[in-house]
Amino acid sequence: MNPRTIAIYGKGGIGKSFTTTNLSATFSLMGKKVLQLGCDPKHDSTTSLFGGVSLPTVTEVFAEKNAHNEEIRIPDIVFRRTVPDFPQPMYGVELGGPQVGRGCGGRGIISGFDVLENLGLFSWNIDIILMDFLGDVVCGGFATPLARSLSEEVILLTTNDRQSIFTANNICQANNYFQSVGGESKLLGIIINRDDGSGIAENYAEAAGINVLMKLPYNPEARDKDDSFDFAVRIPEIGEQFRKLASDILERKITPCKTAGLDFRTFVKLFGDVSHTRPLPATEDELRGNRQQQPVEPAADTTGGTSEYAQLLSLIDRLDETEQDIYRLIERDKKTLSEAADLKGISEPEARKLLASARTKLRKMFFSL
Repeated sequence: MNPRTIAIYGKGGIGKSFTTTNLSATFSLMGKKVLQLGCDPKHDSTTSLFGGVSLPTVTEVFAEKNAHNEEIRIPDIVFRRTVPDFPQPMYGVELGGPQVGRGCGGRGIISGFDVLENLGLFSWNIDIILMDFLGDVVCGGFATPLARSLSEEVILLTTNDRQSIFTANNICQANNYFQSVGGESKLLGIIINRDDGSGIAENYAEAAGINVLMKLPYNPEARDKDDSFDFAVRIPEIGEQFRKLASDILERKITPCKTAGLDFRTFVKLFGDVSHTRPLPATEDELRGNRQQQPVEPAADTTGGTSEYAQLLSLIDRLDETEQDIYRLIERDKKTLSEAADLKGISEPEARKLLASARTKLRKMFFSL
């Protein structure tokens, strides 16, 4: 039987490798043979999976072998790690990519898949292949598993910030496009990482018609596990969530999403009023040095509303006093959660709870205007 293939996409730096690694570990704990495929030129997806060891990449090995007119073999690029309390070994491959400024990362991804397919990747004795993909690069190479239906399923990773949700929406649109031209990759849904309780990503998922598969709150202990190249699923409350998701995937309990994603204007409306003011064109005179002609100021917004920022400021005053203080310390004064807690004389968990409450209330008030 061919391996089950799942591509995990998301914006850089929001925890894709953390999520993929812990999902790999969970499948292994459930007795499944898992291969984690790092599809990012940074080649750091499998570092935690292999206890801090950086794997040789397909790109590096291929170049070396090619220089000596040698064929690349499975043991050259596929590595295994056996963890004493895990019933199955875990396997890892890093596609890698060119050095900064010396080539196209997307081309490296395509070439890496060509090498793996020639070695019979999709016929190996593996139960699940998890592909850890960078999602905020629009180059076609990073869409390889969607364009060529190499991934049976797709999972989007996001946090509650607009840019990571925007990236997830782009991948959703890309998958919909490839489906329209014969692609077979199915979107399972999104995972919300570092969830702060604001509900922003959930609002997007509801509007776009996407399943929310799992919500992972920020957890300092989980971060420490990852920093020390260990598995966060050893923490009971995190392990339980990953086991639930892994079981649902294995038992095919998740109904794939049939969604095209949101168009840009509908997407940005989730975050506030959209101005209809036309952008002010630059003139040739002002750019070529003739400053006699001054640009005409843009027409005032005729939508009848104030700016999003002014609206937000007015809404902050309607929060509870302690919520106001914590929100302003973190969002306006750029204090860390720890610093804000110290300044208010409360614990860090209390500060986190107040911040989440403030964000949730502000979002609800903003959308009710």
